[in-house]
Amino acid sequence: MKIRTALTLKNTGATATVFLLCMLMIYFVSEHTRSTTFFHDLRGEAITKAHLFLQSQVDAQTMQSIYLNNKQFINEVEVAVYTTDFRMLYHDAIQNDIIKEDRSMINRILQEKEIEFYIGKYQGLGMLYSFQGKDYIVTAAAYDGYGYNNLYELQKTLSVLFIVGLTLLFIVGYLLARFFLKPIRDIVQEAETITSSQMDRRLPVKNEKDELGELSITFNALLNRLGGSFNSQKMFVSNVSHEMRTPLAALIAELDLSLQKERSEQQYKEAIQHALQDARRMTKLIDGLLNLAKADYQKEQIKMQEIRLDELLLDVREYILKAHPEYNIHLLFVEEDADDDRLITVKGNLYLLNIAFSNLIENNCKYSADKSSFVQISYWDKWSIIRLSDDGIGMTDTEKEKLFTLFYRGEQEKQVEGHGIGMALSQKIIHLHQGSIAVHSQQGEGTTFIIELPHI
Repeated sequence: MKIRTALTLKNTGATATVFLLCMLMIYFVSEHTRSTTFFHDLRGEAITKAHLFLQSQVDAQTMQSIYLNNKQFINEVEVAVYTTDFRMLYHDAIQNDIIKEDRSMINRILQEKEIEFYIGKYQGLGMLYSFQGKDYIVTAAAYDGYGYNNLYELQKTLSVLFIVGLTLLFIVGYLLARFFLKPIRDIVQEAETITSSQMDRRLPVKNEKDELGELSITFNALLNRLGGSFNSQKMFVSNVSHEMRTPLAALIAELDLSLQKERSEQQYKEAIQHALQDARRMTKLIDGLLNLAKADYQKEQIKMQEIRLDELLLDVREYILKAHPEYNIHLLFVEEDADDDRLITVKGNLYLLNIAFSNLIENNCKYSADKSSFVQISYWDKWSIIRLSDDGIGMTDTEKEKLFTLFYRGEQEKQVEGHGIGMALSQKIIHLHQGSIAVHSQQGEGTTFIIELPHI
């Protein structure tokens, strides 16, 4: 069901409910007014006939004759007069006796002075009437034909008004919904024209302050993010293709060259060694790309645990030294408040933090003359601070600006093996852990990475 139809039905239903409640209220108020008015008329008729009988001394036969003659044409009131000891003095039509008075009713009238009641659709009342210092019981009953006819006509009128009103409400609601939803249809039509080849198109914003303007602005912002993601994806695929093509080409060349003619055992070993080296470069590149994909996960998707930074860095140093025994990694720990482990304990993913610090330490060692990295752990306020320094060749301002750009290699790329993934990956991991990373470097004076992570 379209929104237009749903809005029309809901609006019509809500309005119809209110409309129906108002009509029911009108009906019941009219019924109450009719009933109250007729009881008032009954009282007046009862007093009149009692007065005629008791004061004017009109004989019972004459009054009964008047009652029977009027009853043929109108809904005449049936009146009866009793003494307080339940002795009947007068009755308009004892053969009909609508009320059928009894001793309990007489006692009730004596107690309450006046009562009102229904006998089917007939209305009746009983009242205490005083004449010449003596009390009498007067009862009256009649059918309000005129009132009920008016009520029936009102009921028919209200029913017709409800049906006609409901129809009009639906038509008007549908037209209004169509009118107010037209801007949304325009947005949908415009959005349908935006394809992957037309990502530069944007929705028009007519009024920034209304909900539709906010929708268009939000949608355009989404398109901007998607466009940036598409461009990044294209660049990523292009760079990955370039990076993998080099070792693959070298591997194929080595194997082709080995098959061209018979070679000595040593030459075959060298060719295999070169091929193995290229294969390892590809493996390292693929591992880096997989780790990069993991770092793009949301924080909620990654298993977190409490990690002591000193223990983590000891493990990282051991891992790096196994692969590169020639590296020198110096760990420096602050002594103050050493007993408070929380100051150097963070909430994080052990695997990803291992990769981040391994990349940073290896970067120090690669670009320093003595293959050294100095790692210091300290803390301040709510932060655990890790400084990783070397006394190597340093970086230019341009290299510092592009250091964390994926696949970027500095001016020393030919001297040091790499793919331009490590620094970008490390930054992603640190940011994933709600931390920050900064670099300070001067050419010929070395480089220092400063990482801040929130401790527990």
